[in-house]
Order: sequence, then C-alpha cells, then structure tokens
Amino acid sequence: MNNQSSSLLVKDIGEQGLLQILQRFCPAEIIGDDAAVLTTEPKQSVIVTTDVLVDKIHFSEITTSPEDVGWRAAAANLSDLAAMGASTLGITVGLGLPGDVAVSWVEQMYAGMTQCLQQYNTPIVGGDVVRSPVITVAITAFGQAYPQRIIRRNQAQIGDAIVVTGVHGASQAGLELLLHPEKVKNLTQEETKALIGAHQRPKPRLDVLPILGQIFDSSYTPISHFPVSGMDSSDGLADAVVQICRASKVGAVVERTQIPIPQAFDHWLTKEQALQYSLYGGEDFELVLCLPKQPADKLVQMLGQGAAVIGEITDTSIVILQDQNAEIPDQVLTLSQGFQHFGQL
Repeated sequence: MNNQSSSLLVKDIGEQGLLQILQRFCPAEIIGDDAAVLTTEPKQSVIVTTDVLVDKIHFSEITTSPEDVGWRAAAANLSDLAAMGASTLGITVGLGLPGDVAVSWVEQMYAGMTQCLQQYNTPIVGGDVVRSPVITVAITAFGQAYPQRIIRRNQAQIGDAIVVTGVHGASQAGLELLLHPEKVKNLTQEETKALIGAHQRPKPRLDVLPILGQIFDSSYTPISHFPVSGMDSSDGLADAVVQICRASKVGAVVERTQIPIPQAFDHWLTKEQALQYSLYGGEDFELVLCLPKQPADKLVQMLGQGAAVIGEITDTSIVILQDQNAEIPDQVLTLSQGFQHFGQL
C-alpha cells in the first residue's frame, strides 16, 4: 500500500484506476487480455472450484483484518483443490465493492491473499471488479490432477479407515475468542494466539498430496488409481463424514476419543462443548479421507501433528458417533447441526 492510496476511496479512482492497482498483484505476462491462458501438464485434467465470501456472513471488521480476509478467501479455494487431489495452477478474483470502501482496504486484502498464494506458488491470473452494495469476494481456482488420482466423495469402501489430517474445533474457538475476548482468561497467550490464528489464517492441506503419492506409488504397482475418497472439513467434520457416506452409499462409525482437538480444550471447554466445536464448528480446512487401513496408518504416521484415524466405513446407512469411555451417549451424526446457508432465515 502506498501513501497516495491510503486516503482514497474506490469511487475516487473508479474501475480502471482500481484495476491498475490490482494488476500489480498479478503476473505481468498473464494479465492484459480478455482471459488468462494456463498450461497444464500432459494427460492431466483441469480441476475448477469457486468460492464466494460475503461481508457480515463470512467475515467482519470485528474478527477479520483486510489481510486476513484475503488469506481466508485464497485458503478456502486452495483447500477445495487439495480435497480433490489437485495441484494448483492459478486463481481469478471477482470483487464486488461499495464505492465508499477505502482503496487501502482492497490493497491490504490482496496483500493477504498474495501471502497465502505465494506459499503454494499460485498466481492471481485475472478477475473482475463491479459495484456492489456489500463487499463480496468470489474466487475461482484452477488446478490439475491425473484422472486416476482425483479424490472424490463417492469412492469410500466398506472397511476403509477414516483419517483426519489435523485437529478440529480450533477455528470455531478462535472466532469465539475474537467475539468474546473475556474468555481468554483461562488460556495462555500461546493457546490464544494459536486458536485465533487457526481462524484468521487457515492452511490448506496441499502438503498431504505428495505424501499420498509416496504411499501409493510404493504400495501399488502399477498404480491405476488412488483408493482414496474424501473432502475438506470447511463446513465441519460431521458434515464431511456424512457427505462422503451419502455420496458413497455407506455408513460409518466415528470414535469420539480419537478426534484430535486442541490441547487447550482440555482445560477450557467441557467435553460436550469440545465435541460440538470439533464436529460442527467448521472452517478448519483439514482433509477427511477414507482409504484402506494400512496406508491410512502410514499416512497418519507421516503427517503427525494431530492427524488421526477417527473411525471406519461400514455397510450401514447412518454415521454413528461412539464413545469408548461412555462419557457421552452414542449419537447419529447429521447435517442439521452444522452451518447451512438459508437454513436459519
């Protein structure tokens, strides 16, 4: 952000002026025509995903800085690519803005977006800017994957282990602390920082894909496909397991005590609250994967840092949460307790 733009509003410079500023965040060799040209590797399929973030729905000035808005917007889309088993190619950004938004806010948002994208060598290759009554960020991300290695929701098999790549509930906890700062009194500074960071700066799990390649390239010869089904947990862990089971026409048993949660929950939340955060909090952006038990165990070992086998795919039609310690009664997991757009109007 330069000093000249710090006091300007979007309406002061207009569409073309704003586009000139935003083009600085894009590769010069790609930007300038009516559309971007992306080159894929031979024999790979293009994977496309779109995500929309709306002010007061997905972020607010109370909980999210402009830089964090940009980071979260980019991370959400890269997480969808990771969930499909795709490496990244680039993103386009559709931006809806009221005229009285500060130009500096937009620059800071793009800076945060770029900070996230640079970690995964992903450029901004185009987009659009329009006038809107509310700030809206619509990102389309492009990736590539070999067709036999695309991860889909409908491929879970009976007997598969259910793996999560990291802890759940941290993002919801971070949001709670931002909305209610008085709740930090039972937490250390490090715990508070980690939970808030999980909400403001989630990390898409693109790092999991090379590890899956190592596991299956050494175990399956020749490899025809990844025997992996899955999705990310952006809408909550329970949502992900139920969605996978519905698509695959199977059921599952999930063990409560195996769900990895932040250590801070042990002395900050009740068991019931910790369970609610971990199952239905959402926006943790971990991967939920179903795969044969032996490679599942190897994946967890190689990932470390909160990865765990939390259950198994069954031949039933429901997802049951069990507790081997009998501290919480068995329950059927559903989509109704998680966040659903238009569900509470």
